[in-house]
Amino acid sequence: MVREKDICWEYADRLEGNKVRCKFCDRILNGGISRLKHHLSRLPSKGVNPCTKVRDDVTDKVREILASKDDSKETLTVKKQMLPEFKSPLAVSNSTGKSLMSVEAAPVTGKFFSSSTTSGSTSRSDHENAERSIALFFFENRLDFSIARSSSYQQMIDAVRKCGVGFIGPSADTLKTTWLENIKSEVSLQSKDIEREWAMTGCTVIAETWTDNKSRALINFLVSSPSRTFFHKSVDASSYYKNIKYLSDLFDSIIQDFGPENVVQVIIDNELNCPGLANHILQNYGSIFVTPCASQCMNGILEEFCNVDWVSRCILQAQAVSKYIYNNSSMLAMMRMFTGGHDIIRSGITKSVSNFLSLQSMLKQKSRLKHMFNSPEFSTGSALSNKPQAATCVSILDDNEFWKAAEESVAVSEPFLKVMREVSGGKPAVGFIYELMTRAKESIRTYYIMDEIKCKTFLDIVDKHWQNNLHSPLHSAAAFLNPSIQYNPEIKFFPAIKEDFYTVLEKLLPTPDHRHDLTNQILLFSRGKGMFGCNLAKEAIDSVSPGRFSRVKYMVNGVAGIWWEQFGDAAPTLQQVAIRVLSQVCSTSTSERQWSTFQQIHSEKRNKIDKETLNDLLYIYYNLKLDKSLKSSSSEADSLQLDDIDMTSEWVEETENPSPVQWLDRFSSALEGGDLNTRHFNTSIFSSDNIFNL
Repeated sequence: MVREKDICWEYADRLEGNKVRCKFCDRILNGGISRLKHHLSRLPSKGVNPCTKVRDDVTDKVREILASKDDSKETLTVKKQMLPEFKSPLAVSNSTGKSLMSVEAAPVTGKFFSSSTTSGSTSRSDHENAERSIALFFFENRLDFSIARSSSYQQMIDAVRKCGVGFIGPSADTLKTTWLENIKSEVSLQSKDIEREWAMTGCTVIAETWTDNKSRALINFLVSSPSRTFFHKSVDASSYYKNIKYLSDLFDSIIQDFGPENVVQVIIDNELNCPGLANHILQNYGSIFVTPCASQCMNGILEEFCNVDWVSRCILQAQAVSKYIYNNSSMLAMMRMFTGGHDIIRSGITKSVSNFLSLQSMLKQKSRLKHMFNSPEFSTGSALSNKPQAATCVSILDDNEFWKAAEESVAVSEPFLKVMREVSGGKPAVGFIYELMTRAKESIRTYYIMDEIKCKTFLDIVDKHWQNNLHSPLHSAAAFLNPSIQYNPEIKFFPAIKEDFYTVLEKLLPTPDHRHDLTNQILLFSRGKGMFGCNLAKEAIDSVSPGRFSRVKYMVNGVAGIWWEQFGDAAPTLQQVAIRVLSQVCSTSTSERQWSTFQQIHSEKRNKIDKETLNDLLYIYYNLKLDKSLKSSSSEADSLQLDDIDMTSEWVEETENPSPVQWLDRFSSALEGGDLNTRHFNTSIFSSDNIFNL
């Protein structure tokens, strides 16, 4: 009965045995309510994965509960330590041997309980003072509140606590010199350890570009291999951004930093769309490929999906609802009450990702939102319900056509969001980009099996981006060499894929000596002979789960290259090629980038020493971010979703003097026709439909 009264049960569902399910992230935990508290507190030192979706107020409340529990334990320990020292007055006597009971008993007893009470009070006061000092540190230095959610924040506090009273933090000079150099050396050593695998796996050079409307251009260079991605350096290319000679020399120097013999491909993002640069690399480095960024291609597809008239109208309607809620504290509190503490919008790594994640979130909260706007709390005696925006929100939420459009938008976007998740985050997914895209397109065909016009609209967008912005011979070769695809009886390779495969072989094995016995090795692999066909080799592909999508995920996470290392000895030349090809990523990093930091480093107003210090800071900062991103990709956290809601996004920020029906202005003509698909969909992504459980 006592356990049931624990206030933290409102954040979890009780399951069989001692298991609980977190209501924020749906993670199942062993260990009951105690383990849930550490999960919600986001304290990594407790050996429990922190919750990535819990609200800040809940985290603060749970941390207070845990802190008070620790205080109680400390007080109890103090009492236990003091009890043996307390002697009965009957045992106390003076030099004459007379009992001092009447004189000593009351003061001793009074002092004992007074001491324990004071100790407890002091403990609580110290805790409050510590929090106040931390808060002042944040406010005085204009620190982002989200810093308090980082694992290093709590690790710092735990480390200081272990040092005890009298610990003095490092000075500014010590931080800038000793510790900056020490941490940089630690990161560099990690990078050197990873470099050892390049001889076998090769590596990918990634160029991320940022430009603004003032003709500024910054290029960040990273290097990626199966173990992880590392930030290398940032270059201000503003003065030479359109100069092919300068860019060619710049990329030459970067390739030389890593060794041309180690580099398999260079990924150039869409901002640096420079055919002359790509041609220079291809002509001067015979074994290096130049490929576009797959995640940017997915984002381009999603952006065009957003521009389809009825999808755009649906997004604007949804934003009208979210803006009204998030710009009024009373409505925001009411919404969180009705949704059980959940937000209805999500901020993603790009605008289009935010749009579809938010629609998905609103669709999940459909019944609760409708209930809220029709509840007595909203309509009875509330000034909120009298605003014109309120009437607009009620009209939108009561419109079945809006919800059908939201359902369709989520259904067509989710397969490509899944592709984006698989190809992002530093995972060597080059061997599966073909199959992932094929299955995403097949999902659209299945969903729109009765609507040829809409099906063609979306597939044309996908095909345009695939042909113009993504297709690479390296992707074809990786698909051919991936055992999970090669031995799938449902898949037949088009001649074009085989042609690309042979092109890659000629590029990576340029002389006849390198290609000795290659034909026999290809036949051995494609026919599953020898070690390729043994039971262990087959089980290594299918062992994770009988579900097809699980097998895809298993092989995407780098196991395809390991499979070749284990079972490809009978085809040594092909084995070498397969491991190098299948070990590559196909996207730039999805970690959140603070371009203002890079701008600060490249400021002309800094002297050489300052720039060197800032470059070191940037090297540490970005690599720590990449390390965090790697850990997040191995957890249940959504790699496309940011931790905090962007309060300046179009889902929150209102324009000046907004019209309550401004979303109608752009679609007056479209509303007269039957643009929305009015048929009822019996299944959706949130029902038992298994279309997207690939």
